[in-house]
Amino acid sequence: MKKPYLPSAAVPKFVTGRRYRGVQGKVVHWVEHSFEEGLLYIHVRFTDKTELCWRITTRMTIEESDLADWTSGDFKQLRVFVRNERDRSM
Repeated sequence: MKKPYLPSAAVPKFVTGRRYRGVQGKVVHWVEHSFEEGLLYIHVRFTDKTELCWRITTRMTIEESDLADWTSGDFKQLRVFVRNERDRSM
């Protein structure tokens, strides 16, 4: 049985994330994670006694808060109270 041929466009490409200066080439001694006060901590300890630590949290964010008039049966926005920071169009 032959393996199916997948064109290169069908193979997902690796997308690099953020690079951390001073970490490349270091040898990892150990990695641990812990949960404290709603935060996930990921510690990467290197053999030269340095450490890279991520603090990860989840949160609920109001994307938008608005006042609307529905008396006609159609949505008519009267005022926007909160708009998320990611939306730079305002």
